[in-house]
Amino acid sequence: MKYEIETSKKFKKQFKKLSSKNANLVLEIIEKLSNGEVLEQKYNDHKLKGNYKDFRECHIKPDLLLIYKKKEDILILTCIDLGSHSELFKK
Repeated sequence: MKYEIETSKKFKKQFKKLSSKNANLVLEIIEKLSNGEVLEQKYNDHKLKGNYKDFRECHIKPDLLLIYKKKEDILILTCIDLGSHSELFKK
């Protein structure tokens, strides 16, 4: 099962700021998710709570996180945001 990939403007902006090494890591994870693969435990993939309750987060690196959502009924993987905990969840 292959998911169509959508990205938000915010995601695209954050992605452009990444080093080529980190960008390749992000693309590798997105490819796995779009193929319907379950991520390895080291990525700490989990559901979020509160305002982000419909989304998931995975840790690509300790301080490089991807927030995404899968729409199972129409096979769309939506990449919402990318950054560190402090960037993504600042109060």
